[in-house]
Amino acid sequence: MKKLINSPESVVSDALRGMAAAHPGLRVEAEKGIVTRAAGGAGEPAGKVALLSGGGSGHEPLHAGFVGRGMLAAAVAGPVFTSPVPDNIAAATCAVEAGAGVLHIVKNYTGDILNFTMAAEDCEDEGVEVAQVVVDDDVAVARTEHGPGRRGTGATLFVEKIAGALAEEGAPLAEVAAVARKVNANARSYGVALTSCTTPAKGSPNFTLGEDEIELGIGIHGEPGRERRKIMTAAETAEAMLDAVLDDLPEAAGAPVILLVNGLGGTPPVELYIMRAEVERVLGERGITVARSLVGNYVTSLDMAGCTLTLCRADEELLRLWDAPVDTPSLRWGC
Repeated sequence: MKKLINSPESVVSDALRGMAAAHPGLRVEAEKGIVTRAAGGAGEPAGKVALLSGGGSGHEPLHAGFVGRGMLAAAVAGPVFTSPVPDNIAAATCAVEAGAGVLHIVKNYTGDILNFTMAAEDCEDEGVEVAQVVVDDDVAVARTEHGPGRRGTGATLFVEKIAGALAEEGAPLAEVAAVARKVNANARSYGVALTSCTTPAKGSPNFTLGEDEIELGIGIHGEPGRERRKIMTAAETAEAMLDAVLDDLPEAAGAPVILLVNGLGGTPPVELYIMRAEVERVLGERGITVARSLVGNYVTSLDMAGCTLTLCRADEELLRLWDAPVDTPSLRWGC
């Protein structure tokens, strides 16, 4: 394993100390994994809903990179690929509550659901109103009555951006939660891996792919995908990924979409832009218009080579909120 780290045990706290140095407008408690807006503890404006998200580290810039005006009030980072503990989530929730309640945006993983739920219960015992929205956009995993169900992936960024914009407008907690659920209901994602990731604690790849193999439907922690195939061209890969997404996103044809072509950490921008071109071609052939798009590393899996595609059907409300100003370390426009 070759990584620019000091030790596997200090990866998260060391990275957060670096984030604090790079972004003095954030308040960072590195040992607790808590990142909030406004160094010095100014917190959220009175009467404004605060958004909080988090989860295991290794997916940067998700979530701490999206703390700032127009998105999150706070993010809580756990160990690599491991949920933060309830006490830290509760502490961050209370730190950013400004009298209008807090929205927890939680990716659909068992540990995250359990720990965020326990934290919310603790906060509510202290008089803090908390709403929870679960993101479960990964179509590689079927929705069932048993088990955790679909994983939360790229749509998390869409939920944080759009709900964050509505919160900035002063909307009440119920409305902010409702638009977050609307985004999740209209978003679908699918991922493909060319290589495994290597966690610092393990020091070796999480799984093995042959030199001529790719994994379709991979999870952002290296969870198994739907199938393995021989490596394909970018055009063939985009078609296979969009087949999976569009099979599960009815009524997409004729509606504008927001698109995320997301790198998993080990894929260079040139390849992501090739995928963006192929996605445009396939969607155009199917009568789907890309109204807005992002290309880059936003929801990563350490050093995994590959990408995810996320589509969100967008009406005028969602497009307006997407276009609203945002000012975070990793997403910024209109400021």
